[in-house]
Amino acid sequence: MPVLPGAEPYRHEGGEISVLLCHGFTGSPQSLRPWAEYLAERGLTVSLPLLPGHGTRWEDLQLTGWQDWYAEVDRELRRLRERPGPLFVAGLSMGGALALRLAAKHGDAIDGVVVVNPANKVHGLAAHALPVARHLVRSTKGITSDIAKGGSEELGYTRVPLHAAHSLRNFFRQVDRELPQVTQPLLLLHSAQDHVVPPADSARVLSRVSSGDVTEIVLEHSYHVATLDHDAERIFAESHAFMSRLAQGLGKEGTAVGG
Repeated sequence: MPVLPGAEPYRHEGGEISVLLCHGFTGSPQSLRPWAEYLAERGLTVSLPLLPGHGTRWEDLQLTGWQDWYAEVDRELRRLRERPGPLFVAGLSMGGALALRLAAKHGDAIDGVVVVNPANKVHGLAAHALPVARHLVRSTKGITSDIAKGGSEELGYTRVPLHAAHSLRNFFRQVDRELPQVTQPLLLLHSAQDHVVPPADSARVLSRVSSGDVTEIVLEHSYHVATLDHDAERIFAESHAFMSRLAQGLGKEGTAVGG
């Protein structure tokens, strides 16, 4: 199945500092492409993969589960680990959960984590019905384009396949158990108003990780897909400053500092 125009994966070979960006559930690399390009322009090596079942049609997502999505980012991280220099992981929504699991599993190989509106739980009464409902109903209404900024749109699916949603629920439970294993410096940015992931998810992440260096930033002018919203430039700048600070502390400034 051909990839939708704009949903293609993105990769840039830059300096010593590397970052892996993870997109969200039913979304695509398009939601993080401006972030990836911002970091690439400042000399970072950037990888933004397309998760299996995403970026084509929602029926393809029906055939995948969290193990497939995680395997893709884990594979890409292992490729980046072969490079010298600091390594960071970052993500939006479910991509934030993927980044946190990578941090829990790869330990000292990862030097810092950046998450934007990280998802930690499938909310609502419908979540409890998923184990049965997924056998009766194929899909439900989509969750993309929760953006305050006029004219900005997320490229994602208009339907959510329930088999995949059930797998997502199991994934969040898995990640929640592993959060205490996250010890790296953490930058967490979350929107004051989010119609997809409530602030409780960010609060849960902050309460469960073991990181000693934690920065929390509230985004006052954006909804869920903040990387395409009014606060996008702030996210990009704060994440770049965070990574540059940590890289300097490691004595590996590379080409990422400044700009």
